[in-house]
Amino acid sequence: MPSSSDRKLAHVALLPSAGMGHLTPFLRLAASLTLQNVQVTFIIPHPTVSLSESQALSQLFASFPQIKHQQFHLLPLDNPSDDPFFEHFQLIKNSSRLLSPLLSALNPPLSVFITDMSLASTVTPITEAISLPNYVLFTSSAKMLTFFLCYPTLADSKAMDELDEMDVIKIRGLELMPKSWIPPPLLKKGNNILKTSFIEDSRKVAESSGILVNTFESFEQESLRKLNDCQLLLERLPSVVAIGPLPPCDFEKSQLQLTWLDDQPAGSVVYVSFGSRTALSRDQVRELGEGLVRSGSRFIWVVKDKKVDREDNEGLEGVIGDELMERMKEKGLVVRNWVNQEDVLSHPAVGGFFSHCGWNSVMEAAWHGVKILAWPQHGDQKVNADIVERIGLGTWVKSWGWGEEMIVNRAEIAEKIGEIMGNESLRIQALGIKEEARKTVGVGGCSNKGLSELINMWGKF
Repeated sequence: MPSSSDRKLAHVALLPSAGMGHLTPFLRLAASLTLQNVQVTFIIPHPTVSLSESQALSQLFASFPQIKHQQFHLLPLDNPSDDPFFEHFQLIKNSSRLLSPLLSALNPPLSVFITDMSLASTVTPITEAISLPNYVLFTSSAKMLTFFLCYPTLADSKAMDELDEMDVIKIRGLELMPKSWIPPPLLKKGNNILKTSFIEDSRKVAESSGILVNTFESFEQESLRKLNDCQLLLERLPSVVAIGPLPPCDFEKSQLQLTWLDDQPAGSVVYVSFGSRTALSRDQVRELGEGLVRSGSRFIWVVKDKKVDREDNEGLEGVIGDELMERMKEKGLVVRNWVNQEDVLSHPAVGGFFSHCGWNSVMEAAWHGVKILAWPQHGDQKVNADIVERIGLGTWVKSWGWGEEMIVNRAEIAEKIGEIMGNESLRIQALGIKEEARKTVGVGGCSNKGLSELINMWGKF
């Protein structure tokens, strides 16, 4: 192996998809690569969907001026979607043919292109045509990756026709998975846009040069073993490299004043947030607020009732109600705008996280050793919640179903918050997971070695 002085510097371009859930790991990977002397070019789909995405990108480039960035102007869609984030996925895919000249013009020539898994079906053929190695950053768990890669086989099999009667999904090489964990659009008979995209992207991810996953060995040992020991019985599977948890960056710190948290006892506050894309109904928002008050716990709550932050114009009193707002002031801080979770989860006053279990949130909770009360809302979040419960990072109330399926009442919410905040065993287990998370990205750790080996290989391309 050539020494670092003999090896040319790798030049890596990154293309994220829509939403903070997909953008955040790309930002952190860009920072990690830059700190390891990789030349990074960030491809920015333009325009972005949310204000928080625009701000996060500006912060990255201000903190790492050596990262080059190229705007990728998106073509309009003939049939816009009701979901602004899913529409943005489609916009990027629809415009992907414009990538070839953009990538070919970069100087020095690219060593590797890293894309989001939701873009694989349209981007992979383009990189193949210009002989550019294409890696995929899978922005969910390794366990979800096993399902993602096996889904086309499942969708083509008779098992899909029997789903109405089945309690679990059965496919060789894949752990049994209750059908209730799978996003409902993927269970429907016939085709829909999400199902078709899922199948197409899965097949192309399996043809990529390699798959990077924001997870770590001790957190998902079994799933990573199945992926790399060829136990999924796929014809071809590229190497799967755990590179997480991707460490948070200093530039992510927000301007939110956390003086309220500074005045709270250590471990006494539950942080309540359901991610950047989850909009709760007004009825559920108010039940949640009443539950927080009843729990008796101190709390910081990010209120969101619109999918896109640019539309969050109404004041808190209008969403929650004046009377409830007044009662919440004694023990809680309620905020309307985007809050960076690093500011909150890293604070010593925070002792619990009431979360939707988006994968970034799970990895951030692991990084900071904060126990989770899981309430999955959509997508991969039930699979993630199962991992959280099995590893001992938190608990999951399975009877609550998907977020939009029912209104969870205030009494249940209060009870479960009380249980998680008072669970000393989970607190100790979460601190152990924090230690493992820090160790794996440190010198000699599994994730650190995995990323370093990739960088060495890319330098030879």
